[in-house]
Amino acid sequence: MAAEPGGQQVERRGRVSRRALLTGGTAVALGGLGYGFREDLRGLWYRVPGNAVPRTEGEVDFAEAEWLAASEANWRLASRPHDFTIDRVVVHVIQGSHATALKVFQDPGHRAATHYVVRTSDGRVTQMVRELDVAYHAGNRAYNERSVGIEHEGFVDRPGDFTDAMYRASARLTADICDRYSLPRDRTHIVGHNEVPGADHTDPGPHWDWERYLRMVRDARPVPQPSGGGATPSG
Repeated sequence: MAAEPGGQQVERRGRVSRRALLTGGTAVALGGLGYGFREDLRGLWYRVPGNAVPRTEGEVDFAEAEWLAASEANWRLASRPHDFTIDRVVVHVIQGSHATALKVFQDPGHRAATHYVVRTSDGRVTQMVRELDVAYHAGNRAYNERSVGIEHEGFVDRPGDFTDAMYRASARLTADICDRYSLPRDRTHIVGHNEVPGADHTDPGPHWDWERYLRMVRDARPVPQPSGGGATPSG
């Protein structure tokens, strides 16, 4: 077993060929089993190292985002939602500047990153990890695997950092994520970092206006999908 950042454990699985999974009578048996079982087998296939969903370098999942890759030490390859179901958006505040967030997420020694970073001044959205992949952002392995993390520039004790432009851009992003993975736009599925089980963080803090933010998320109109196809929706 190898440690994932935050003391989480990553199981090392031996390589298994797809032929081995589908021969020896397995393929015949699948014909008589339900769709759910076949989807479970598909998920198992994508959890085998080396079997990740193909992706294009620099492609974004949210049309309004710009791409800047995080260090590979700060996330791990996956094929979500095929191997892990996405059912949460986690809201973070960096306790620093936009430039600081980009810098530390590119630093392999930081051992953490979110999928997105949102700038205070104009709401600029930068994607740093594909939604397909597991970003080390929540401090909880299960939440890392099941969620998309959004970092926001600012400090939890400075309400002026949470500008209208930032709220609106983040709300469009969160609404887009919820729609693509068939998640209700509510507080059950949109949570703060401080609400993650076992988390020792306080962000987004007491000045994050959840009522305002959720209203913007619910009112957000659909965003055209990226020309490259972006993320694969669930369902």
